[in-house]
Amino acid sequence: MSHLKLPEIKADHRLSGEFEMPADALERWNPEIRAAKDDVDTSISIYGAIGDTWDGNGVTARRISAALRAIGERDVTVNVNSPGGDFFEGVAIYNLLREHKAKVTVNVLGLAASAGSIIAMAGDEIRMGEGTHLMIHNAWAVVVGNRHDLADSAEVMATFDASMASLYAARTGLSSETVADMMDKETWLTPADAIWDGFATGMLSAADIKSDPKANSQQRAKALIDVAMAKAGHSRSVRKDVFKNLFSGTPGAADPPATPSAGTNEMAALLQSTINTLKGQ
Repeated sequence: MSHLKLPEIKADHRLSGEFEMPADALERWNPEIRAAKDDVDTSISIYGAIGDTWDGNGVTARRISAALRAIGERDVTVNVNSPGGDFFEGVAIYNLLREHKAKVTVNVLGLAASAGSIIAMAGDEIRMGEGTHLMIHNAWAVVVGNRHDLADSAEVMATFDASMASLYAARTGLSSETVADMMDKETWLTPADAIWDGFATGMLSAADIKSDPKANSQQRAKALIDVAMAKAGHSRSVRKDVFKNLFSGTPGAADPPATPSAGTNEMAALLQSTINTLKGQ
């Protein structure tokens, strides 16, 4: 099986926006889905958003690199349940896994969407559980600016789409044109579809997957709000500040701080904008 190692792809100064998780992937994502055995010292868990997040739970290339160093030259299992996220981090993680000297097995436990599907392609073996999905699409970003900024951003994103199409084509044996058409349509692949088209190599036993009620049940809702704020034009750094203020900077905290923090008026305005955006969806 041919595998493509993507060249290092860095943020282009002409891209006047940020890559985000697609809202429809978030709506389908169940964060409670986990591997039945997550405590194996040769396994890596990719649960949640790809890239840096406000609560520090996002999966970054730095974190994966550290995990691979700890594992050493042993076979590694990568358990994935992710709605996607930052394109650049996804590519970096893909390349780290492709460079691993031993066998890489990727288990899709619930969802491998967007940047998560890029990472999944790094497996020498890619297994999907019953009822799981793998989603491929064109790069998804929130872009702001004038018409020249938007035109430049579209041009840059087209190069990223071409890179992804080449990656999927190398993995599957499909033509780049066929894959590009699938990406244009935002294609959701069941295990049977993925195996038939070459995106996966086999099925994962139901015994290997569990639902963990202890998983942060608010994670998906918070991610949806984050995407809505992005659509309203708020930068990632601003959104991080809002969430930290709301939840005291503590991942999983259920309630806002009892004492209003600095910037309350600005935070209220941002939340109102978020509500308006959600209403418009």
